[in-house]
Amino acid sequence: MPDVKGRRDRHDIVAEILETARGGAIKTHIMYKAKLSYNQLNDYLTSLVESGLLENHTIIRNGQTKQFFKTSELGETFMKNFRTLELL
Repeated sequence: MPDVKGRRDRHDIVAEILETARGGAIKTHIMYKAKLSYNQLNDYLTSLVESGLLENHTIIRNGQTKQFFKTSELGETFMKNFRTLELL
């Protein structure tokens, strides 16, 4: 949950990324939805893929190769637990 000054903590950003990627999303969509810079996005995506919360796939769209990210089962579990904690 954002603090008084509107800043988000790391958990809020991770939750936003995982929520956006639930049905699968390309980097650009995640970047705009989570309101992150390109460098911030790459740091988060690397961390989330390495921790098993996101799956990284390659797709060809309009003749271009793009990275496609989808929330993993572990990521879904994280989201369920995160939502539970938000309610407390």
